[in-house]
Amino acid sequence: MFPDSLRSPRLRVKNQAARPVLPLAFGARLHFESRVTAPQKILVATGNAHKTREIREMLGGAFEVTDLKSHPEIRAADETGATFQENATIKAVEASRVFDGLVLADDSGLEVDALGGAPGVRSARYAAENGNANSSDETNRRKLLAELERVGARGRDRAARFRCAMALAQRGELIATFDGAVEGTIIHREKGGGGFGYDSLFVPAGECGTFGQLSAEVKNGMSHRGRALAKVRAFLSR
Repeated sequence: MFPDSLRSPRLRVKNQAARPVLPLAFGARLHFESRVTAPQKILVATGNAHKTREIREMLGGAFEVTDLKSHPEIRAADETGATFQENATIKAVEASRVFDGLVLADDSGLEVDALGGAPGVRSARYAAENGNANSSDETNRRKLLAELERVGARGRDRAARFRCAMALAQRGELIATFDGAVEGTIIHREKGGGGFGYDSLFVPAGECGTFGQLSAEVKNGMSHRGRALAKVRAFLSR
């Protein structure tokens, strides 16, 4: 016999004989319908597959992340700003005039003290001859090492940081901006095949390996982009 708390009530129907509802078998489970929340759609205003992958990994399954390669109708904005934040804002706002939803744009780069903050906002096109088009990661790294050798930078003179600015926009309006940075040092030769850009030359403070040697999980937990994106997630979760 079931205790009173587990007895099923009898169903009373007008003008009909009452039909007992059979009690649940011992150990049976009740299943309740739960509301499944669809991932929030967000466009990353970039054509850089490496950057998109990092952002997708860090945002997690709560967001459906696409980039400009999935939206050929959206033209990449010209990066005419003098700062990372200005460029991120330009890219986010321009793309949000076309995309019906949230747009996140990132502008980031490397600042080396011995080079007066270069490559800075020109990090992706540091070795470009015409100064506008992006140059390859390999040629950018070669130029960086050559410039540090030219100025005779050694030891602490090779101090540097990765800096990231992010902008969130919708319907042509800027919603908010975010930033993040990580300090470190530029070594004399490349180490590690992971990451992209200048990762194989940058050793973050407190670590022995470069971003190119560290696992994606470790890198994302301390990187400039990871720190900026943590602020984005906190903002969207309010």
